[in-house]
Amino acid sequence: MLQTPNKPLTLAEFLKLPETKPAREYIDGQIIQKPMPQGEHSTIQGELIISINATVKPKKIARAFPELRCTFGGKSIVPDVAVFTWERIPRQENGRIANVFEIAPDWLIEILSPDQSATKVIKKILRSLQYETQMGWLIDPDEQTVFVYLPQQQPQVFDQPHELLPVPAFAREFQLTLGDLFAWLLE
Repeated sequence: MLQTPNKPLTLAEFLKLPETKPAREYIDGQIIQKPMPQGEHSTIQGELIISINATVKPKKIARAFPELRCTFGGKSIVPDVAVFTWERIPRQENGRIANVFEIAPDWLIEILSPDQSATKVIKKILRSLQYETQMGWLIDPDEQTVFVYLPQQQPQVFDQPHELLPVPAFAREFQLTLGDLFAWLLE
């Protein structure tokens, strides 16, 4: 859902607003309300975060975050899953993870919700690829399809259960087939 305030807000003004649930995003000067996650969305999101972190976090390669606000390039987005390589995770002086992430994720994963605009989600992924995002996934549970986006390349479509989904080079040890991803919805 698109929210149009009486007077357009700047990014700085938007960031001063209280957080909402579900989160709002600021893209191209517009405030966009994310849909409330439902069962399929939450299941896929949770399993992906657990699985990705089980592979990349112990070796301090990367870390997956759910619903993390990322502000960069004049926009502020909240991907369903944002994966950052270990050395790019913003940190406080004491080494703890920072609260504010002012960079694009290395790997952005979106899960399409019912009645959500696929066009708006695709535009968010494509714009993130213009920054430091290495790969974007758009998971469509209704179609049991994953679209994979890479910088300056044609999108790839994965719709066969046996297909191994591509991952960024830093996460090459993480292996997941399309069938395994959607089998989580049967557990």
